[in-house]
Amino acid sequence: MQSTILVIASYKLTSISNHGFLRRIPKKDSGVHDPFLRNWPLDSYGGFGPSSGGTPKCGADNYKTVRILTYPFPPVGLPPGVENLSTAPSDESWRLNKAAGLSQSALDLLLRDHKPDAIISDVQFWWTTKIANDLSIPRLTSHPIGIFPQVVMKNLFQIRRDIFSHKDEDPYQCYISVPDLPDPQISIPVSELPFFLRDESLLAGIGENIVFSTLNGSDTGHVVNTFSDLEFDYCEKYMKTIEPKIYLVGPLGINQYKDNSVNTKRGGEGSNDCLKWLDKPNQSVVFVCFGSWCHFSVEQLHELALGLEESGKNFLWIMRDGKESSESEEWTPEGWEERVKSRGLVIRGWAPQVAILRHVAVGAFLTHCGWNSILEAVSAGVPMLTWPLVFEQFINERFIVEVKGYGARVWEEGKRSTVEAEKGVVPTQVISQVVSRFMEPGGVGEMARAKLAEMVRMSNDATIEDGSSHKDLYRMINDLVKANKEN
Repeated sequence: MQSTILVIASYKLTSISNHGFLRRIPKKDSGVHDPFLRNWPLDSYGGFGPSSGGTPKCGADNYKTVRILTYPFPPVGLPPGVENLSTAPSDESWRLNKAAGLSQSALDLLLRDHKPDAIISDVQFWWTTKIANDLSIPRLTSHPIGIFPQVVMKNLFQIRRDIFSHKDEDPYQCYISVPDLPDPQISIPVSELPFFLRDESLLAGIGENIVFSTLNGSDTGHVVNTFSDLEFDYCEKYMKTIEPKIYLVGPLGINQYKDNSVNTKRGGEGSNDCLKWLDKPNQSVVFVCFGSWCHFSVEQLHELALGLEESGKNFLWIMRDGKESSESEEWTPEGWEERVKSRGLVIRGWAPQVAILRHVAVGAFLTHCGWNSILEAVSAGVPMLTWPLVFEQFINERFIVEVKGYGARVWEEGKRSTVEAEKGVVPTQVISQVVSRFMEPGGVGEMARAKLAEMVRMSNDATIEDGSSHKDLYRMINDLVKANKEN
């Protein structure tokens, strides 16, 4: 007999696909199926998503046995079909947190109707703890970001009153030292802090509950998409200050698939022409991708295009399918596509990022520092040029550049910020020089690649049988079964 796990994912396109790490949770002694087999999906599984636009297109063939339960997306002032971070305008993203709170009644009814044996829910749905307690079932909190950024935010949250006291100072020049961290010590300008650490009003109501859920423990534990070797020095701190029971089960959806023909299906239907285009010398291509939530101005797109051209390097640029893509005639420099056609390719829409990063032609990854992208680059051994945009991405950047030495910043001295109105435009010359130098033999990129080499092996070892993430996944399964029996 099989138990049912209900997974409630956040309003992010990749979130449900990242919960595919469970196959079955057995009752009694029926045996445990290997969760890292290619056929991941649960036989007894419910995934909750909004009624339209919220179900991802990720790996449709892999989800034939997954049962998707939908609920009405609450009215929060967004247009019809805009129900996740990849489609919401940057200045309207706060409405998705509001939607999570307003979904409580609908999800409460679904949970009580289906009576699952366990719940795994993202931090946005902090209130599922109470429902789980009412139903006498265990509930795990799933975190979309790594251990390091959570520890940093927790430590900064402890000194938030001091941070708020600097609100009238220059946010680019006012640096905050992160307390109580292992070496190296980290400092961050106020302009690059997440919203809730900059604006005290954002901690009111729903925002406060989400922050509390993110930075504090739960009854059953936290499951995190990372692996212990990558963030070892910060795991002990996490267990002491945030949650004593953690399950590190990553990297998810990467090393399980050694065959790139499978990786090309991850994320939905898309053209694989880019993989054919990558028939170029080893480590000669800069892969450019800023995730599904990038909102660049026309001016910034224009500068980036010229910067890539003037770098003289091969590049593959994946552009989100949206306003920026449809208005390409506004930002594309005159004659640009013709000039770069022999060494540059722009893909508008989805592309198989995991397969691209694993291609031997890719020598660098120009990235927004989203946690999934970081894990994919680390697992592929590709050094990173960092260009963070929002949320905790500036914190992730410090982990990559300052702690691990796996890459370099694109813009050291410019106006960088988590607030759209405060961002400066990264100029053509900065982009071209950084990209060119990073790709030169014996340069920063080559040194970062050397540091990554051992971590590639560790990433792979974590998910194989008896690896650290493999063990943590089974430990999580056993703990959920035990908690369910005790309840």
